[in-house]
Amino acid sequence: MSGDLIHLCVNGQSVAVPEGANVAAAVAQVTTRFRRSVHGEPRAPLCGMGVCFECRVRVDGHANLRACMTPAREGMQVQTDD
Repeated sequence: MSGDLIHLCVNGQSVAVPEGANVAAAVAQVTTRFRRSVHGEPRAPLCGMGVCFECRVRVDGHANLRACMTPAREGMQVQTDD
């Protein structure tokens, strides 16, 4: 990480994260809940390495991306399902 900040939008809120951060780091600034289970229970990242699939979000219109595995990019639009 170089220290430069990347600006993106999570659930309509502007967020800044260091260059090299993943989308999960940006989402964590807005909410601890990333999605809801089929039974309506709030879900959040469990593994932090892309195995559990609990951090799925919509990025720039693309659904079910793992936030912990997706690098943050300038101008991204991220939406949680919560």
